[in-house]
Amino acid sequence: MQLSGVWLPIITPFKNDKIDFKSYKKLIEHYSEKGITGFIPLGTTGEVPTLSDYEFEEMIERTMDYNKKRLPVYVGVGGNYTAQVIKKVKIAEYYDIQGILSVCPYYNKPGQDGIYSHFKAIADETKLNIVVYNIPYRTGANIENDTIYKMAEVKNIIGLKDCCGDIKQSMSLLMNPPKDFSILSGEDLQFFLSLTMGGQGGILASAHLKTEQFVEVYQKIKANDTAGALQIWKQLYDIIPLLFKEPNPSPIKYYLSQTGLIDSDEVRLPLTTISEQLKQKLDRYLPTISQIRAS
Repeated sequence: MQLSGVWLPIITPFKNDKIDFKSYKKLIEHYSEKGITGFIPLGTTGEVPTLSDYEFEEMIERTMDYNKKRLPVYVGVGGNYTAQVIKKVKIAEYYDIQGILSVCPYYNKPGQDGIYSHFKAIADETKLNIVVYNIPYRTGANIENDTIYKMAEVKNIIGLKDCCGDIKQSMSLLMNPPKDFSILSGEDLQFFLSLTMGGQGGILASAHLKTEQFVEVYQKIKANDTAGALQIWKQLYDIIPLLFKEPNPSPIKYYLSQTGLIDSDEVRLPLTTISEQLKQKLDRYLPTISQIRAS
């Protein structure tokens, strides 16, 4: 099974230090109509490290309830203690999800054998599809392409969220991809490039805004209209760096609160809300975004 299109690693809205499920339902309803392929709750953008075990399970339950089987759901389930990750996967299995997004073990800095063995152990304990998440500038350990090829041979390891931070590594994998294996860009600024080199799509925090335009870029490239896709991409390109100028998802939450999609831009420590300087920069884009959406 190959994954494709634009996947949304959806935020977890907070209000008064509790999950704001009223806003979360609004988000699910809103993005379900925007052309995305599916939802990925409980990822980095969902601030999963700050959620309790109870909140983790409640988020899955509410996602499935609000989604009503409209779109596929992959849940972020990762960590640096393999046995504990497997326990959390078993919790996720109770719900009608399609798979998990699982990050490379962080902080331990395992070698390539350890990384492979970690994901193989998870795959052996579940029938859920697994998308591996490689983001070495957060985890401290890079998943090398040779390891990705080896993991792609495991039946239910079906894809990669690529945030390796090394354009040569990404291009090398795209030029010689594993068979029936999805390469999804997680570097939002590289989404266009990845698609033009054969990538299947993206898991994009930036797609919380201008969602239809991200989807249209994907659709046009897959229809061999690269020039048309580029014109849309130029409308997106300048604002994407602002959404990561301060730690994700704080800038995205500010934007969503300004547009009324969530009630508060609250994040949990150790994250903080964005600076006044960044607010001013993002504010300059709000009318432009509204105009583009209406056009």
